[in-house]
Amino acid sequence: MECQGARLGSQRGRAYSIQYMERTTDIEPAVGDQLELTLDGMVSSGECAASWNGEPATVFGGIPGERVVAELVRRQRDHIAARVVEVLDASPHRITPKCKYFWPCTGCQWQHVSYEHQLELKRDWIAARLAEKPELAGLTVLSPVPSENTTGYRNHARFTIGPGGTLGYVNHTTRRFLRVDRCDLMHPAINDALAKLQEHAAETTQLSIRYGVNTGDYLIQPKMVGWDIGLESGQKHYQESMLGHTFRVASPSFFQVNTPTAEGMVKLVGEQLRLTPDDVLVDAYAGVGVFAVLLADRCKQVLAIEESSAAVKDARVNAEGIPNIEFRLGKTEDVMGTLDIVPDAVILDPSRQGCDRRALDAVIKLAPKRIAYISCEPEALARDLAILVEGPFQVDMVQPVDLFPNTHHTECIAILSLRGDSVGAEDEKTLVKQNLILASESPRRRDLLKELGVDYQVEVSGVDETPENPYISPEALAEALAMKKAQAVAASRDSGIVLGADTVVTLEGRIYGKPVDNQEAVSMLGELRDKTHTVVTAVAVVNIDAGTSTVTHEATQVTMRDYSDDEVAAFVATGNPMDKAGSYALQDPGFHPAVEVSGCYTSAIGLPLCRVAELLAANDITVTPSADRGTPERCLHCTAIRDNVGRQQ
Repeated sequence: MECQGARLGSQRGRAYSIQYMERTTDIEPAVGDQLELTLDGMVSSGECAASWNGEPATVFGGIPGERVVAELVRRQRDHIAARVVEVLDASPHRITPKCKYFWPCTGCQWQHVSYEHQLELKRDWIAARLAEKPELAGLTVLSPVPSENTTGYRNHARFTIGPGGTLGYVNHTTRRFLRVDRCDLMHPAINDALAKLQEHAAETTQLSIRYGVNTGDYLIQPKMVGWDIGLESGQKHYQESMLGHTFRVASPSFFQVNTPTAEGMVKLVGEQLRLTPDDVLVDAYAGVGVFAVLLADRCKQVLAIEESSAAVKDARVNAEGIPNIEFRLGKTEDVMGTLDIVPDAVILDPSRQGCDRRALDAVIKLAPKRIAYISCEPEALARDLAILVEGPFQVDMVQPVDLFPNTHHTECIAILSLRGDSVGAEDEKTLVKQNLILASESPRRRDLLKELGVDYQVEVSGVDETPENPYISPEALAEALAMKKAQAVAASRDSGIVLGADTVVTLEGRIYGKPVDNQEAVSMLGELRDKTHTVVTAVAVVNIDAGTSTVTHEATQVTMRDYSDDEVAAFVATGNPMDKAGSYALQDPGFHPAVEVSGCYTSAIGLPLCRVAELLAANDITVTPSADRGTPERCLHCTAIRDNVGRQQ
């Protein structure tokens, strides 16, 4: 049989097609050979999974679904490791990595993946790990909260020292040292320090730089004595500020590497725990006291547990002047088992290994009303959640937060509450009154709905959004799809109120949906450029208990600016247009596509708060917009919202 495409142009080693190797089992590829592979999925390291002649392979630089040529770089005990050198069939989510060190470094596994798709991959990975536990079947994993910055966000760098005192990283696969003169993930101040330190660190083998992005404070360890480059080293601690409070962090103590996104994570935990002035909160893995300090003003008492003596020393300094925090030094599993108080809420934020079983047993015995479990390891999260739901708890929300853009690493917040009659009467009344389900995975709609001050769950409808009638009007199409989404979710539930929404962009009679690929996104943006079009967003409410349904819409005129082709190409390369009607987001901070908006601004973003307020109030759901919560000023003055604040039928 003739082998089609067996030679792939290798510059070194041998090149094989998969057809050839399947029939020539006596030839085993060696390091440097190139293999044609189809990438099947992801593995825990963030690389792609593949198979070569029945042998498992991991492939750096790929995206699931692609067909690639990969160079074999190392033979492991149980698989072969390879890297992409040519893409034969590219994913629509592929972009060009900006960093010249992308492959030789391997620290950023996903620089070649659009940011929107990175978030999807992280959500899917977490969902898959949870689905492996029968106790967690049916859980919905929300779209990750994106990072404020996708580069320049890290406040902590760990460098290996190479020949001549050079600083760099070690390749995960080849184990080769690579000199690095600039790291795209690091805060600019760390890169400034790196430039000064380069070739001056021969007296150590490892070097750590930590930087307070809100304070300008450095910590460089270990102490160096053989340099004179204008940088101090050997500091015992440094300071960082979060949400207006300054924290001291000693060199051995843990602190999140992405300060702005970590601040958002603290806010989210505080909102979801719903603390009251009479509540007792246990921060079970307190570290330097971030959660304990920042949430202390919301409750009666905080008990913070931490086994690191250095972290507890920091935490006590950080909590000076806050009288309702008590710190206990010890292992969480030991302290939790001997508590003399019954907490109303517990924060579990363990290390990558997850919680010790004794700690989980203690939480089950104490039965707090609500738990926030924060995890950077999905497998450990799934294991521990399964144990907790075998007890008296249910999982109310699984919300990833992207602390680590351009890498496969994830952070996830799971919110749990007591099941059934374990919920207090007042809490049960609130849950029934606010039994709202949003039939959308859009992070923009989730954020907008929060601005109305309502509690809700998220369940993705999964309906086909292809118009059944090609001659339907934009308004009718948006209303039909919004109702279709709401009804699809309502069909799977016995009670509750389901809110569905759909956005349609229309220009000169043409309806613009979500682009199918980059080419269509470029075409859409070109057609909308320097013109005024209409954005129609429909909202539908299905009240399962009352057996009623209502749908309405809002139309907004949007005038686009005269952006350049290069701007369009750069924006499309980010992957951001792919899940958006018309291929753009009005509020995109980098592209800034519009010059004028006439009508409801939040409708153009994806959810007209004025219409939502009317529909929710008509279904006994209290609406409480607030400037403090982030509700836009123009919405606070909108008659449709003001007439429905706090109103119930």
